[in-house]
Amino acid sequence: MTGLATDVVVFTIRDQCLRVLLVRRSGEPFAGRWALPGGMVPADEALDDCANRMLGEKTGVRGVYLEQLYSFGAPRRDPRGRVVSVSYYALVPPERIAPFADGDDQLAWMPAGALPELAFDHRDIVELAHRRLAAKLDYSNIALQFMGERFTLSELQSVYETILGEPLDKRNFRKRVRNLPCIEDTGEWFRAGKHRPARLFRVTRSDRVEIIK
Repeated sequence: MTGLATDVVVFTIRDQCLRVLLVRRSGEPFAGRWALPGGMVPADEALDDCANRMLGEKTGVRGVYLEQLYSFGAPRRDPRGRVVSVSYYALVPPERIAPFADGDDQLAWMPAGALPELAFDHRDIVELAHRRLAAKLDYSNIALQFMGERFTLSELQSVYETILGEPLDKRNFRKRVRNLPCIEDTGEWFRAGKHRPARLFRVTRSDRVEIIK
């Protein structure tokens, strides 16, 4: 058997933890083990179309940011034969995760840093996707893909810190992101308990990941 497949690393942030969406395999090989959503590519379907379709069919995730990551082609990565996987990663805002994963024992959002044993070489794919995402924070606005309609700069900083796994200097962070052309002050304020009100911002071009450095 020789074939071409796509696999997708779906990231979200929940409870200040970067999480990956996994699917429990129902058949061999690796029956019962967790894996990334994906599957074989038909001869008449483009790679990007296949990745989007598989993502929607297996998880319900549609209309999110999706980027091609890398091709994994070790000869024995699939015990059934030679299968090359073109991997992708997708980013999902937290408010969109409940409808398709919570309460389903065949889907699970698991911490990216504490994954169970995965099928195939899917752990390697997740680790590379995490490194790619962290690297792109330095020169693009990709973190905005995790934000809701309105957000505070503290919430945005928390996204950066969660992905990087380290704290950032508040003053330097705010100086950098407030100059981004793709976010704007809404003129509204967020008030939580006794804390000082925080300005609310919104993304002006949420469908685009842009180079900012």
